[in-house]
Amino acid sequence: MGSTTTATRPHVVCVPAPLQGHINPMLKLAKLLHHKGFHVTFVNTEYIHKRLLWSRGPSSLDGLPDFHFETITDGLPPVDADVSQDIIALAESTTKACLLPLCNLISKLNDTSSSNVPPVTCIVADGCMSFTLDAADKFGIPCVLFWTPSACGFLSYMHYRHLVERGLIPLKDTSYLTNGYLETTIDWIPGMKNIRLKDLPSFVRTTDENDIMLNFKIRETERALRASAIILNTFDPFEQKVLDALSSMLPRVYTVGPLMLLADQIKDDNLKSIGCNLWKEESGCVEWLNSKEPNSVIYVNYGSITTMTPHQVNEFAWGLANSEKPFLWIIRSDLVGGNSAIVPSEFVTKTKDRGMLASWCHQEQILKHPSIGCFLTHSGWNSMLESVCCGVPIISWPFFAEQLTNCRYCCVEWGIGMEIDNNVQRDEVEKLVRELMDGEKGKELKKKAMEWKIKAENATKPRGARSSDTSTLLSLEGFVSAMYYNYSH
Repeated sequence: MGSTTTATRPHVVCVPAPLQGHINPMLKLAKLLHHKGFHVTFVNTEYIHKRLLWSRGPSSLDGLPDFHFETITDGLPPVDADVSQDIIALAESTTKACLLPLCNLISKLNDTSSSNVPPVTCIVADGCMSFTLDAADKFGIPCVLFWTPSACGFLSYMHYRHLVERGLIPLKDTSYLTNGYLETTIDWIPGMKNIRLKDLPSFVRTTDENDIMLNFKIRETERALRASAIILNTFDPFEQKVLDALSSMLPRVYTVGPLMLLADQIKDDNLKSIGCNLWKEESGCVEWLNSKEPNSVIYVNYGSITTMTPHQVNEFAWGLANSEKPFLWIIRSDLVGGNSAIVPSEFVTKTKDRGMLASWCHQEQILKHPSIGCFLTHSGWNSMLESVCCGVPIISWPFFAEQLTNCRYCCVEWGIGMEIDNNVQRDEVEKLVRELMDGEKGKELKKKAMEWKIKAENATKPRGARSSDTSTLLSLEGFVSAMYYNYSH
């Protein structure tokens, strides 16, 4: 497939949701499709495009002759800031403002007399950008939706409508957040067992029937039925029961992950050099880790969206300090509610010989480092999968959305993590860090994490080097073949 000539190549337009955790997996998927012979147009919003140029340099989005970047508006007022945009505002604006600009872009690309690219033959869009389905209908091409959360998170969203119909949500009043109601067991979602209301993505925790994110998720999951296929960044053994349930509800579901391992198999240096970190990666992290013993360092990163209070930062800081373990802590400039995240000066002084603070890093590179023994994370799906691929056990502090579901599965189903209470206390942080790094429970979690690492690797081994566990490669090949079939017909 990779030998297809430019004139006859299928042309995929990739449309990620304009958030770091959604752009990352979409870019990996786009690289894999390019590697399989597709011409790729990667469509960022203007705001994301500007931030990438700032973080990675003025030539970072020059692309390649057959892998190029375009932009559309997100419909929001221009902002000159290095921060994640408000998710609620994005959900509203992209739904209303992006369809026409995308259609105009596809029309421009299809004008082969001036575009010098093959006509667009398919769209791969984030599951939360379902306006792309209407664009696909207009041009008579297939649209595949890439749901970037975990399969268990996606399945939870698929049942939001049923939760409303059964009267479980919205909550009657705010007392339901604290009176034990969230402990209610949901025993009727196929493929999920022992799930409580509190384990479902956090948008259920509303008292407003018109809640924007609750209704946005209902709308987007229901529109998923119109897609030519659904793809998920997971592998079959990891979420088998959930995937079986989804396959019975949706037309075609392909597991195409862990994308981290598949992207690592691409040898094209030009393609590898294309990145998407929205913050400048701080140098020196790997060099610092090189000076540490194997499995000795706690890596702390709450992702690209999580915000916390100064009190929570303080409690995490002193928990890490009191654990007396080496740590690498990523603190974004916007981690504390729009203000600069500041740790106590006494903490910096006390930990200067065993701690490193950085504003951003190349996370996969960090998790692969042999000195990393534990990952303190918000449990976003990218972070969760990357930790699994590197065999690193987890201390989970979920912030919002399906991170709560991921945390539940991480600690109960997969056996690779322990949870920190949302009302974080330094004594609990210290206790969990010590237990994971030195205790018997920590040894069990590390053993299980290494078992899942091997299963993830087996699922993504190239043909001829596979064990019996070949689910992802077969699914990816099936997906690519279906895309080519649609192109040729």
